[in-house]
Amino acid sequence: MGETQRHRAAKPSSPSSWPAHGLNLVRGALIGTAETVPGVSGGTVALVVGVYDTAIGSASRLVTGVRLALADLPRGRGPSRALHEIRQVRWNVIVPLLIGMFAALVLMAGLVEGWVEEQPVHSRALFFGLVLASLWVPFSLASRAPLPNGAASSWRPGEVVVALVSAAAAFVIVSLPPGEVEATPLVIVAAAAVAVSALVLPGLSGSFLLLTFGLYERTLSAVNERDFGYLGLFALGALLGLASFVKLMQWLLENRQRITLVVLTGVVAGCLRALWPWQDEDRALLAPDGQLGAAIGFAALGFVVVAAFAVAEHITKNRREAAARAAEAVAAPGGAGGRHRAGDQPYAGAAAPRHDTEG
Repeated sequence: MGETQRHRAAKPSSPSSWPAHGLNLVRGALIGTAETVPGVSGGTVALVVGVYDTAIGSASRLVTGVRLALADLPRGRGPSRALHEIRQVRWNVIVPLLIGMFAALVLMAGLVEGWVEEQPVHSRALFFGLVLASLWVPFSLASRAPLPNGAASSWRPGEVVVALVSAAAAFVIVSLPPGEVEATPLVIVAAAAVAVSALVLPGLSGSFLLLTFGLYERTLSAVNERDFGYLGLFALGALLGLASFVKLMQWLLENRQRITLVVLTGVVAGCLRALWPWQDEDRALLAPDGQLGAAIGFAALGFVVVAAFAVAEHITKNRREAAARAAEAVAAPGGAGGRHRAGDQPYAGAAAPRHDTEG
């Protein structure tokens, strides 16, 4: 086997392949669909489908690049620092995700608006099952995250207390009755800035926050009616919210990963209160009625869908890691690819790539 062929055999498949783009489109569509549903967190879905870290990291790089451009260009320093940050964005992942998200938002806005209004018990039951199954994601990530001293440990009593306090706080917040505010430009921008934080913070639903502000139906109508004036103000608020919040979340995940995931686990659990199928217009909880059987069925369906997706992602991740280890073994000195030059080894002189599941 020639040098080029051996290198090609050892090199992992390109993350820019069309199947990977298609899978990221689907992931984006799932996140976008979640963002149209009150009580279902797009951030949680991003965690479940394995693109949360990549999305947060890329958004942080982009925010930093824009900030450097605004600071450097007027002073004549050139765009080099900004371009360096922007090039670090995982565009091969982010672009398909965004396309899938926006397509799902446009397609699902009308469907979700009608179904939530006409079948509130069935829709909330389905969403309850979805979120209940997704609770496993931050819980398991927290249990695998290292302690501050680098040691490994399952959940400790103090972390359980923190999660319970976080759950109680989320429970109280999502119990607040819906409000009604006038959709002035300032209110729209402010509401969007707060609601978009849910895309960054798993467990918190942006649509639910809009429902609390009294702007949920108005926002869905703007999407369905192509009200670009409203949507432009909303996009401005979303950009401001992302710019101010995404860096904080990235810092927490890099420097306080375990406690952040513990808090997120509690928040996701507390937000289940918002999805109890039987509640009145002021969000007071009611006892189950004659639709109990159907509600259980929808909740089970939602649970199974998320659980199946999580299992599939776990299997895919294990296969990718096994393939990467095999490729590294072939490329290592003394292995089948031992005759490689140092510069021809796929990961020579650099840390092995993260085996994310986003492709």
